[in-house]
Amino acid sequence: MSKIPLTVIRGDGIGPDIVDAALRVIEAVQAEFDYDFVKVGQAALEDGETDPLPQSAVASIERTGLVLKGPVTTPVGKGYRSVNVAMRKHFDLYANVRPTISLPGTRSRYNDLDIITVRENTGGMYSGEGQTVSEDGNRAEALSVVTRSQCERIIRFAFDLARARGRKKVTLAHKANIMKSTSGLFLEVGRQISEEYDDLEHDEVIVDACAMKLVMYPETFDVIVTTNLFGDILSDLCAGLIGGLGLAPGANIGDGCAMFEAVHGSAPDIAGKGIANPTSVILATALMLDHLDQQDKAERIRKAVRAAIADHDRTTPDLGGDGGTDGFTDAIIERL
Repeated sequence: MSKIPLTVIRGDGIGPDIVDAALRVIEAVQAEFDYDFVKVGQAALEDGETDPLPQSAVASIERTGLVLKGPVTTPVGKGYRSVNVAMRKHFDLYANVRPTISLPGTRSRYNDLDIITVRENTGGMYSGEGQTVSEDGNRAEALSVVTRSQCERIIRFAFDLARARGRKKVTLAHKANIMKSTSGLFLEVGRQISEEYDDLEHDEVIVDACAMKLVMYPETFDVIVTTNLFGDILSDLCAGLIGGLGLAPGANIGDGCAMFEAVHGSAPDIAGKGIANPTSVILATALMLDHLDQQDKAERIRKAVRAAIADHDRTTPDLGGDGGTDGFTDAIIERL
């Protein structure tokens, strides 16, 4: 079987260490890829590029249609625009998928959660449209744009995903009681599409109530679908229920391209110390293998990660251990 072309973005901060760990796991599970390493964000600028999303990186992703990505630093408040958002927009990666699965042996608040958050990834408040600040600095504006086609494809994606994975319920999270235009359109489309899936239960919840119920009764959720800003917040909340972003993988999927990534930040405070937890990006490789219909290898990776954490085998400090990135990766690979 020929190798699958894969663009690899090692990222900033702890990114190179954890992505290299994931590549070791890919090799151990004998998945065959032809890697093309590119730099974006701060790493690209430090390498002499003038654009944080260089054309060389864009060309690689256009060629492969498949990306494994480490964390990329986004300046807060000022500086260049988020490279993550730019890539999602450029490649129309409209569906963000964030599974939340309890892992035995972690500092989790719950032991048996299995929730998937599906977030519209290109519109809404994160679209970047209409951002202005008055000359005197006293007034700032941003425009939220939601289209019917955006709503239709993300909601249908969520229902199709639920059906394909044997799920039972899809929850529409919205704020249509206040944001009657944008959230109202999302809810209207969701109600229409839900009628096409009579094999799946569907319910609706206002987003603030959704956040509360996730903390109090998370077991009542199965698949959640929502708009961009709400999905960003709720998916991080779900990660907190199982022990944090270090355990949460993410996928960004479009019709012609898919990107799989660690969802946490670049953690510059521990960069170079060799203690970063690689779980998020390793589990992202499992999502990537699912996407490529290599579910057997994906499941082997997930089982190895679960076993290593449950056994507290060389786990990193955030998991309560005193191990490092390489040692914990060794523990996972030994179980493969």
